[in-house]
This record gives sequence, structure tokens and C-alpha cells, in this order.
Amino acid sequence: MPFAYYDRLSAARQRTYRRSDAIETVEIPDGFLVGTAVAALRRALAAEAQRDVQSLCQQLNDALSRALAVPPVRMVVMAQRPSDDYGELHGLYEPEDAGRCARITVWMRTARRQQVVAFRSFLRTLAHEWCHHLDYELYRLPETFHTEGFYKRESSIANHLLALEAAEDPV
Repeated sequence: MPFAYYDRLSAARQRTYRRSDAIETVEIPDGFLVGTAVAALRRALAAEAQRDVQSLCQQLNDALSRALAVPPVRMVVMAQRPSDDYGELHGLYEPEDAGRCARITVWMRTARRQQVVAFRSFLRTLAHEWCHHLDYELYRLPETFHTEGFYKRESSIANHLLALEAAEDPV
């Protein structure tokens, strides 16, 4: 079922929306072993070690890029989320532009209370921004929409990473 804004889209954009909505999972190849990196990311986030969080996020992004055969993404981890009247920005995807590598920016702390973001929320945000990258680079969509399929892909990536963490780093 399309979200409310679907009816306001042009016919071409509705086709893109439907294509996106039809893709519900991200097939991550066998042998994608990053569970220890996910566990280390959990610990680094809890320790508020911004450099380590950024380095580990970059490792995960590089591994996902290789596994899915898509161009790399530059990872940026910032301290406190920006906010305005609409709420807090959790993450931001900026596609490749004029030879500049695509970039994902995520924030470690909430805007209002300045608390470290819960690990699962942080990981889901990372997966969410990755889905935008995959829409362009893997699925070759001309635009990326927040469809039900998009959110299912986000969940499939986040759940896969959490399962790998549990399997590879049972501590």
C-alpha cells in the first residue's frame, strides 16, 4: 500500500516508487562475516569513541560495498544530531556527485538530551542510509523513496548484521 504522497507523484516517479516497493530484502552473499566489527561498533558507541565508531562504520560500509559490488561510500560520524521544528536528523545520504564519492553521515548523540543513540537505532540508521545508496547503485533507481519495501530492506540489512554479531561474537 503506497504512502499518502504517492498520489502526488508523476507517472514516472510512481513507477520508480512501485519498483522500490517491490524489493523487500537485500541479498547479502554468503561469507559476509562482519559480526566482530558489529560487536566492536556496539562497544565503541557505548564508550562514546567517535573515531572508533567512524572507523568501524567505514569498515562495515567497505565490506557491504565489496559484498554487493557497488561503489564505495564515505562514512562520516558526527557528534550531536541537528534538529529543527520538524525533529532530529538521524542520518543523511548524499549520492555521488561530479566525481565525489557518495557519503553517509550519522550522528552519535540525540539533539535534545545529548545522549548516545541506542545501538539498534544507530545500526538501523546506518542500514537506512545504505538502502538509499543501494537504490541508486544496485537497483539503478533514478530516485530513492521511503516505501514499505525500502523499510523492509532496511530491516533485512539491520537484522542480518545483528544476526552476524550474535553468531560471530557471542560475548
